[in-house]
Amino acid sequence: QVQLVESGGGLVQAGGSLRLSCAASRTIAGPNVMGWYRQVPGKSRDLVATISSAGYTAYADSVKGRFTISRDNAKNTVYLQMNSLKPEDTSVYYCNAVDLDYAMDYWGKGTLVTVSS
Repeated sequence: QVQLVESGGGLVQAGGSLRLSCAASRTIAGPNVMGWYRQVPGKSRDLVATISSAGYTAYADSVKGRFTISRDNAKNTVYLQMNSLKPEDTSVYYCNAVDLDYAMDYWGKGTLVTVSS
């Protein structure tokens, strides 16, 4: 089992920046993908960005050029640097980790990001 704990959410004005962190309780030894998703009430949970254990990244079109995902394997932590925030980025952001060897999928409890106009 892997526990994921997000931090770094909060209230920011449009155009501002936030950095989210997600700490995993242990290392996933094999190939894995960690990522960030977001969800507003009544809507689906959507991909924001992912990063593989090999360092490959992927982004939703809506955040390309504004958000950057990174990971520090020594700290079992993945980050999401969010710049040029827009009101439409307001959401609960969830951390996700997928253990590809065992097909296990883990989620954090989420952190709220609110962008005011």
